[in-house]
Amino acid sequence: MEKQRKRKKALVVDDMPWMRTVIRSLLNHMGDIDTIEAADGDEALKYLSVCHIDILICDWNMPGISGLDVLKAVRQELQLYELPVLMVTAEHSQRQVVDAIEAGVTAYVSKPFTPGVLQAHILECLTKNKR
Repeated sequence: MEKQRKRKKALVVDDMPWMRTVIRSLLNHMGDIDTIEAADGDEALKYLSVCHIDILICDWNMPGISGLDVLKAVRQELQLYELPVLMVTAEHSQRQVVDAIEAGVTAYVSKPFTPGVLQAHILECLTKNKR
């Protein structure tokens, strides 16, 4: 009897609807991943408080709560501490990369990215997920 694989759940956070669509399409293509979308950090934190999420894919620059602040909030919550967080950003500053690493980011991808690069980072993050 074949064992059924558990579907993963991804939360995609970006204030640009077209970017959420691009990432959601890639996740759908990968299979076995359901997607929830949030347009900003506030909405993301609300979802994280009520939904089991296997990976958080978050933009850095958003109005209100930034992706970095979302990451810091996740790392302060015991239930979310080990949640893989993939930061997707147009920022290329070395200081921002260091800030994300110091805040506990799992992986960091700069825009523009290829689907293959994003998929590799998503798979890497999911294998690190101990939840």
